[in-house]
Amino acid sequence: MRILPEILLITAGLSLGFFIASGLVALVIGLGLVTRYAGITKTAGSLRFYECCCMAGALFGDLFSLGTFSFSLPSWTAGVFWLFAGIYLGSWIIALGEVVNLFSILCRRIGLTRGLPFVILCMAAGKIAGSLYYFANGFQ
Repeated sequence: MRILPEILLITAGLSLGFFIASGLVALVIGLGLVTRYAGITKTAGSLRFYECCCMAGALFGDLFSLGTFSFSLPSWTAGVFWLFAGIYLGSWIIALGEVVNLFSILCRRIGLTRGLPFVILCMAAGKIAGSLYYFANGFQ
């Protein structure tokens, strides 16, 4: 008799996780971020593969967040993981800014005509400095 509520909770948790993950992937694909990356890297022929990878990543992320998996890796792999996570997040933010024309509107409003690559480099350096400060202080 006790197994029915657990099955319902598992089903509800997985379903809601799939809905949220699918919504995020739909946002990324709908805004054209995947097609933009494919265009920049000149790999537009693999677009369907990229979209499938987005959905697979959302699915596996959902399953791993619900499970109690544990495995042992060397300590340096955490640094490599966070490096790639930071690159992913930074490129996602920059691509989202390009898609919604954030930088062109901002530059036009403040009258910035020269030095835009320097501004973007400073934004990236600020993100790195803030992350290092945050992680050095023990996730406070």
